[in-house]
Amino acid sequence: MTAGPAFRQASYDEPLLNELEESRSDAWTGRPLKEFKPAWIPAALARTTPLTLPDVSEPRVVRHFTRLAQMNFGIDSGPYPLGSCTMKYNPKLNEDVAAMPKFARLHPGAPAAASQGMLEVMHRLQEWLGAISGMHEVTLQPAAGAQGEWTSMLITRAYHASRGEAHRTEVVVPDSAHGTNPASAAMAGFDVVEIKSKDGGVDLDALRAAVSRERTAAFMITNPSTLGLFERKIEEIARIVHDAGALLYYDGANFNAILGKTNPGKMGFDMVHFNLHKTFSTPHGGGGPGAGPVGVVKELAPFLPVPIVAKRDGRFVLDHDRPQSIGRVKGWWGNAGMFVRAYAYIRLFGRDGLTENTEVAVLNANYVHHRLKGVYTTDIQPDVPRKHETVLSAAKLRDERGIRAADIAKRLLDYGVHAPTVYFPLIVEEALMIEPTETETREALDAVCDALLAIAKEEPELVKSAPHNAAVSRVDEVEAARRPVLTWRDM
Repeated sequence: MTAGPAFRQASYDEPLLNELEESRSDAWTGRPLKEFKPAWIPAALARTTPLTLPDVSEPRVVRHFTRLAQMNFGIDSGPYPLGSCTMKYNPKLNEDVAAMPKFARLHPGAPAAASQGMLEVMHRLQEWLGAISGMHEVTLQPAAGAQGEWTSMLITRAYHASRGEAHRTEVVVPDSAHGTNPASAAMAGFDVVEIKSKDGGVDLDALRAAVSRERTAAFMITNPSTLGLFERKIEEIARIVHDAGALLYYDGANFNAILGKTNPGKMGFDMVHFNLHKTFSTPHGGGGPGAGPVGVVKELAPFLPVPIVAKRDGRFVLDHDRPQSIGRVKGWWGNAGMFVRAYAYIRLFGRDGLTENTEVAVLNANYVHHRLKGVYTTDIQPDVPRKHETVLSAAKLRDERGIRAADIAKRLLDYGVHAPTVYFPLIVEEALMIEPTETETREALDAVCDALLAIAKEEPELVKSAPHNAAVSRVDEVEAARRPVLTWRDM
């Protein structure tokens, strides 16, 4: 793969679809859509008012959305090293399976007797995720990772209330946590207590000082951390939390780093949420459907959302008979299309393949880390192996040349590479968080690294005014914040 400043993104003055009007809307009849009234529609069901749709032909609609796609950047366009959010390439096989009519056309309201195939997929996925995470039981219901966090916090609250310990109102999080962790805990009604990290990991003294048998409900962390570092003292962390009578929650954002090597159950966690897009390659972003299943140990299983897919007498059923359940957290049974994609991915690779994927993801992250750490520095354990991602800093370039992480991120687009995550975690100045995943080749990794190394040597004004080759150039961020234009057209 070759990337460089020669990259050019398409740019069109493309009107909105409802701004288009054509005389031929239907490629088969030649009649405008507003006049199209199939004879087979009963009169009682026919519209009495015209459709409020533009009269545009199928070819024009296809070209419209193709042009919009060409003006965008996605994982199908080039490397997308977005740290923490894990923009992993989604195999097209997953899409083909999810699009099979017996899955795609199944109505969520269909009775269990008519949904046995889908329910079997969900039941198997529950069992597989339980085995992978070391958890006793799994719900697929949460619609995204953040909702999985929130669901876990509701389970935490219900568990402590069942034990007469509703006075446990605090959730502890490290300062390197994903921003959704404290938000999810607060949404569930807890007070959030933040502790400082130490050398990229949990400060055990700070943790001991923060937890108490009177107030602490849970401690939320991910392992490896957002810095890509494994918490080597995780067993001691679990002991401190459990000795206080609290629960240990695993943010599954970084699960891609441990598949087949260890799991949250072995580390002492009580509950975990999965991001299916991060670990099992379902789509991510764009406002579309997500999936954030939650697994729990046996003691927490009674509190899982209803229904759970169960198998009884050789048939699959939706189990609502859970008196201590926190109730439903998602309409219907969850985002079933994401389950099919994750099922296909796990089935495709199997145990050995998933383990190899983790090995390659870790290898890729360390390759990037070692190629870049001399120019993009890090003060946090620079020589300790990374797991799934590396967090480097542009602070040296900022101080010496006036180039900031945001400038580098925008300039990368000119090289045909999407920006990494910037300014997160907050404990790293001018942070550049890079996660290559296992889906990128050595050539793609070199393209990313070569671009970042080249940018570090470019004229500051060239970098600070980037992107130059993208469909949209840099905006005045101050003006955009003061006078946002919320429509496609500036009226």
